[in-house]
Amino acid sequence: MKLFLALLLAPLVATFPSENFFPLPQAEPSPGKHWGLLVAGSNSWYNYRHQADICHAYQILHKNGIPDENIVVMMYDDIAYNEKNPTQGIIINRPNGPDVYHGVLKDYTKMEVNPKNFLHILSGNKTAMKGIGSGKVIASGPNDHVFVYFADHGATNLIAFREEVLYAKDLIRTLKKMHKENKYQKLVFYLEACESGSMFLKLPKNIDIYATTAAGPDTSSYACYFDEKLGTYLGDVYSVKWMEDSDKEDLTKETLEQQFMIVKKETNTSVVHQYGDLKFDQNTLINFQGNGGQQSVPGKPFPPSPLNAIDSRDVPLDILVRRFEATTNPVQKRMLMKEVAALADKQSFVHDLMYNLVIKMTKGDTMMTATVMNTRGRAVENWDCFTAAVQTFSDVCFKMTELPYAWGQMHVLANLCDLTNSQTSDITSALKIGCW
Repeated sequence: MKLFLALLLAPLVATFPSENFFPLPQAEPSPGKHWGLLVAGSNSWYNYRHQADICHAYQILHKNGIPDENIVVMMYDDIAYNEKNPTQGIIINRPNGPDVYHGVLKDYTKMEVNPKNFLHILSGNKTAMKGIGSGKVIASGPNDHVFVYFADHGATNLIAFREEVLYAKDLIRTLKKMHKENKYQKLVFYLEACESGSMFLKLPKNIDIYATTAAGPDTSSYACYFDEKLGTYLGDVYSVKWMEDSDKEDLTKETLEQQFMIVKKETNTSVVHQYGDLKFDQNTLINFQGNGGQQSVPGKPFPPSPLNAIDSRDVPLDILVRRFEATTNPVQKRMLMKEVAALADKQSFVHDLMYNLVIKMTKGDTMMTATVMNTRGRAVENWDCFTAAVQTFSDVCFKMTELPYAWGQMHVLANLCDLTNSQTSDITSALKIGCW
């Protein structure tokens, strides 16, 4: 009977390629070059983790053979020699971890780290970057692979560069243009930010781009590894999970899909998402986090450390509370208590501001108010209104760098623009009145 079944099924099985049954890792190097663009959009000590993430990523790409001339690093560079850093010149990405700052490129620092420069660098616009920083760009061509990794704060349909933002529409427009101009063969984008999935809701599935995000379109990402000595968080959960995996695995064997599944399983604080062209997720990691044909030498895994994970938007308040609880100096305690109360008051003010704004714009309609306040994860439609509202909030209410909590309220502005009959001028005027 077994022989009969084998003979019967053999012709049928032969008509299907074996990879349809057992997908095999695609380890062959591309004939072109391999590029990496690594970006930490934030600054300041409480955002230590973003630059630590980026420095760690540089070590992975460098170790796996991508030459420095093909790696571009954008980071403010105010952490390694920060006055609060007891280990001057050293940045770590996990408790008792190795220094990840040594050798890191500093192509663009300080105010050079902004959305405009990022898009010019990504799209290979050498003319626009002439005389700025190192002037390096991702000068990729039709046979090249590009790996992009970004870490910072985010909100619905936007990611942050300190006091400036990059909107999803501008990122997607740039990626489409790059595809049209044959600027890459395949591009992989890893994005660490709250509501990061919203950046790729409109990413086409047919332009050879594969993206994974720390969170969905409607949820926060999480910081991790609080360090008592440094008084700040060392990493972000999604980021350290993919990088610690890359550190210990043979990148010539592990695929994009395998890393995604590992990171998704281990990132239990948020739901990791993937977008774009999922057909090439059987490509091995060496094709994007390395130089294709480079041999990958797995490192020793680090001993487990408690994550101490926390919503990224709660980090500033959490750090203040930890400092308050740790000090025994009564003068410092009183000072820290005032800082905690002031920050908590700001967060309450923002929530009340948004609620009162919605009540005014909806004329007290209870159902519409609930819809506007609670709907998250949508792709923005009225971009002119949304960008004007976000800019007004940042100009007259709070700089986003001062209050990460406020990022979590930007969906309200998007909903007012898209789901109500509110005029842009009415929204911006109400924000000005509420904040002045």
